[in-house]
Amino acid sequence: MKGKPRPEATPQQALDAMDQMIALALVSQHDIAQRLGLNVTDLTCLGHVMGAAEQHLTAGDLAEHANITTGAVTGVLNRLERAGYIHRRPDPNDRRRVRVVLDESAAARVLAVYGPHYERLGTLFADYTPDETAVLADWFARARAAMQLSLDEIRGK
Repeated sequence: MKGKPRPEATPQQALDAMDQMIALALVSQHDIAQRLGLNVTDLTCLGHVMGAAEQHLTAGDLAEHANITTGAVTGVLNRLERAGYIHRRPDPNDRRRVRVVLDESAAARVLAVYGPHYERLGTLFADYTPDETAVLADWFARARAAMQLSLDEIRGK
């Protein structure tokens, strides 16, 4: 399946466009977090909890996914719990651990804010063929891995 004609772009132009998108995304995340009564780190963690669905992450899992320390994740969980987004449930296989469970009303509260954003992105993806979407998904996954390496270097890991 052949996609729509696209304007030519150099790697530098693509990086510039990505940098502009990331800068706008950072500002958007801040504003969305504020609207939900959270900070950006808490919103990021809430996104991971939502993405895990019924897998119910442990605090350690969440710290790893969000690239924060286990000590920091305790504060995040306290704030998310106070705000009514999550609750903690003992791990049935290891009573020393807790699982992070999304509150029943949390998804609706978050989607009320994020819904229009994701609808716009869905419309954008609908303009690409499955093959083009696969390339985009591959690029995002590989770029994330490259960014993780850079973060690890910055943090001296």
